[in-house]
Amino acid sequence: MQIEMTPIGMVQTDATMIPRHWSYSDIEGTLVIDEQYREGLKGITPGDRIVVIFYFHKSRRFTPEYLIQYPRGDISREKRGVFDICSPVRPNPIGMSILTVIDIKDTAISVKGLDMLDGTPILDIKPFRS
Repeated sequence: MQIEMTPIGMVQTDATMIPRHWSYSDIEGTLVIDEQYREGLKGITPGDRIVVIFYFHKSRRFTPEYLIQYPRGDISREKRGVFDICSPVRPNPIGMSILTVIDIKDTAISVKGLDMLDGTPILDIKPFRS
């Protein structure tokens, strides 16, 4: 089976130092969504939390040696399985972040909590309801 995905938009940020996880991030940026998906943004408002699914487009390619890794690259910690950590080096390089919506104008969603690089392809957005 082969699965193909097409990005719905891209991340824009001026930040150069990106935290390795959204839960540690105060970085702000913008999710620029393609015009064809404009109607799909209806209902998203400032203050909302959203789940952003993205593609690790700059991560090194996965090989079996990465099945066990140091969490956050910290060699002082014990190695763990890739499915038990948030490494960007994965069999399918898909990431997930929970971001706070600051503002939304047209197809640009201003967010806080980025752990994505400028140009990161966005695959999907989902509501976060706890």
